[in-house]
Amino acid sequence: MSYLDKLLQGVEVEWKTLGEVAEIIRGTRVTKRDLISDGIYPVVSGGTGFMGYINQFNREENTITIAQYGTAGYVKWQNEKFWANDVCFCVNPNIDIVENRYLYFYLINKQQYLYDISNRTAVPYSIERDKILKLPIPIPPLAIQKEIVRILDKFTELTAELTAELTARKKQYSYYREQLLTFEEGEVEWKTLGEILIKSYSGSTPLAGNPKYYENGTIPWLRTQEVKFSDIHSTEIFITDFALKDTSVKWIPSNCVIIAMSGATAGRSAINKIPLTTNQHCLCLEINTQKANYRFVFHWVSFNYENIKNMGQGARGDLNSSMIKNFKIPIPPLAEQQRIVSILDKFDTLTTSISEGLPKEIELRKKQYEYYRDLLLTFPLSEL
Repeated sequence: MSYLDKLLQGVEVEWKTLGEVAEIIRGTRVTKRDLISDGIYPVVSGGTGFMGYINQFNREENTITIAQYGTAGYVKWQNEKFWANDVCFCVNPNIDIVENRYLYFYLINKQQYLYDISNRTAVPYSIERDKILKLPIPIPPLAIQKEIVRILDKFTELTAELTAELTARKKQYSYYREQLLTFEEGEVEWKTLGEILIKSYSGSTPLAGNPKYYENGTIPWLRTQEVKFSDIHSTEIFITDFALKDTSVKWIPSNCVIIAMSGATAGRSAINKIPLTTNQHCLCLEINTQKANYRFVFHWVSFNYENIKNMGQGARGDLNSSMIKNFKIPIPPLAEQQRIVSILDKFDTLTTSISEGLPKEIELRKKQYEYYRDLLLTFPLSEL
């Protein structure tokens, strides 16, 4: 912080509009018929991804783009040569006045402002070039701009390294999970999930809008959208004691393997680390610990997500209790189950935990980057 204070202390900043320091060039139309499956250059329409690929480019690498339609106002840095489509604005700065990368960071810092000045009264959303060009831009000396860029690029680099590490660890996790949960014929005993249960539970949805069921509720109530291949320590919604007495909602003991049975969430699994209640689209499996380790069961059903999901029926692909309880599971000795769980739990924490693993570290780095970006790019606004 002392270094940043010295860096910005007494710096003279001139304010100009974006139109005074850069031009905005609209891309050239490309249709889906022009795309090539093995094309070299991405076609950018301004959004988060690419429209496809062709074998020509009309913009060089290291170009700032702003979406004109759809995700109107979305700012992105293009690392490679690309084709700018006609719904994509490209920002071409006067580098004698403003650093290209400095301008990018400033526009990113004003991302919400660009969203706010876009037209959101009609679909698709759109943004006018003239409105973007009127955006005030602080212009410190070029040497200061370069140093700000160096600092923010370092934060970006750290986040990218952590993200690459997370990707590598996820691949490693996937490999070891497959190795540990693959058994040869005759190597282990196979049972159905129903054969290793003490009991299975479902739930109910108290009538929405009834304050007697929800107002000042203290009982955790789980919905399928909260079942995300992880431990559950809290729920987004709580119900009342009256709801528990007046409806078919029931308490579920902790450490059940919960499987979502409905629509888009069907087949997803989780473990409740607290006693809770659920809606009718969750099936909760209380595992007999004399027969199986509940975390081993969780890892098995998570590993078999696609297989379980594909059992779904009807237009929504819904599952039911019988389907899940008849699903087969290998049962190695309890000591071997525990060994497998210990390994997979470590990978799971490293790759998915928002409180301990790499995702937490990445989130902290992003917040740190955003904090310093805002600090470095906030100057007292003077008259244009």
